[in-house]
Amino acid sequence: MSAGTIGIVGGGILGLAVGRELTRRRPGVRVVVLEKEDRLAAHQTGHNSGVVHAGIYYRPGSLKAELCTRGRALLRDYCAEHAIAYDECGKLVVAVDPDELPRFEALARTARDNGVPGLRRLDGAALREVEPHAAGLVALHSPRTAITDYVAVAEALAREIVAAGGSVRLGAEVTDVARVPGGVSVRAGEDAHLVDRLVVCGGLQSDRLGRLAGGPATPRIVPFRGEYMQVSPAKADLVRGMVYPVPDPAYPFLGVHFTRRVGGGLEVGPNAFLAFSRDDYGRAALSPRDLADTLGYAGFWRFARRHWRTGIGELRGVLSRTAYLRGAQRYVPAIGPGDVTRAGLGLRAQAVEADGSLVDDFVIQHGDGVTVVRNAPSPAATSSLAIAEHVVQSISLA
Repeated sequence: MSAGTIGIVGGGILGLAVGRELTRRRPGVRVVVLEKEDRLAAHQTGHNSGVVHAGIYYRPGSLKAELCTRGRALLRDYCAEHAIAYDECGKLVVAVDPDELPRFEALARTARDNGVPGLRRLDGAALREVEPHAAGLVALHSPRTAITDYVAVAEALAREIVAAGGSVRLGAEVTDVARVPGGVSVRAGEDAHLVDRLVVCGGLQSDRLGRLAGGPATPRIVPFRGEYMQVSPAKADLVRGMVYPVPDPAYPFLGVHFTRRVGGGLEVGPNAFLAFSRDDYGRAALSPRDLADTLGYAGFWRFARRHWRTGIGELRGVLSRTAYLRGAQRYVPAIGPGDVTRAGLGLRAQAVEADGSLVDDFVIQHGDGVTVVRNAPSPAATSSLAIAEHVVQSISLA
């Protein structure tokens, strides 16, 4: 490859957003995206709920809070520019029990500190004006929370990269990264590419790719699977937008919720349980390598010892549709186990430290010609265009 080339590992929304941002901010630089699958957005980008978050949950001052706020605005404008579906259907975060009220109040303070646009606090009667079939004591209404088609966004980003003279190479799994005179050598399949700088946005493979690039051993990715249920057409109109529970700060990715999809219909989910594969979306998927990596990591066992009771509760939802819907029915009682069928399944790349703690914020590491996004869970899709700005501003082509 010629000089002035930046390699991007990962053809999900984040890698493509970084590639597109480079073509806009670094004129003359050629971008090459290397994606191991045979299509773009094959993993987290293409298997999430499509929600565009407004910044309710994230610690004020964190990268998540900052980049989610800017990212939502950038994404809204991007979808308008490229005629991609974007529906501000709004979201209710509902407290149904008195013991949830302290967490609800803390969440309300966080949302206000983050400047969530249009945020309103609603009592039980007022929340039912927004969602007539919802139940609860009190709710936060976020009217600017939206839904979109993240696969369509990723494909539009890829087209922009190609139009600017870059390339997107599918079926190009990166197996080696080495610093060499003149840049970074990247082996993908049978090809070796010489790039001036490498940016790794590997999602579920981010820890492995980070170590391959000479980064630290931790944090490590522990994959979690989340199953969705599709609500029957007869009940799909009972929820107008989204209905979420008040999250437990100890488990920020837990909490089955109701979400409309831009393609039509209503989904419930996802739950969260340990995944035995980072690549396979079958319900019985198992990769010996992936499972061995998880079970061989001391940080996972430290996490599991602290949270095994929660894990058992999530397992019940995996095994039983009734158990799955038990929590969700507290928020929309009219939708029960007989009103849903199993839908898709997603995988979440959750970074876990060696001490068993979950990594809460985005983690981006820089070193010797390589930038690695080591942790980018939700709201990474919402924040993708802002994360791309952040990455491009922080790297040097020197």
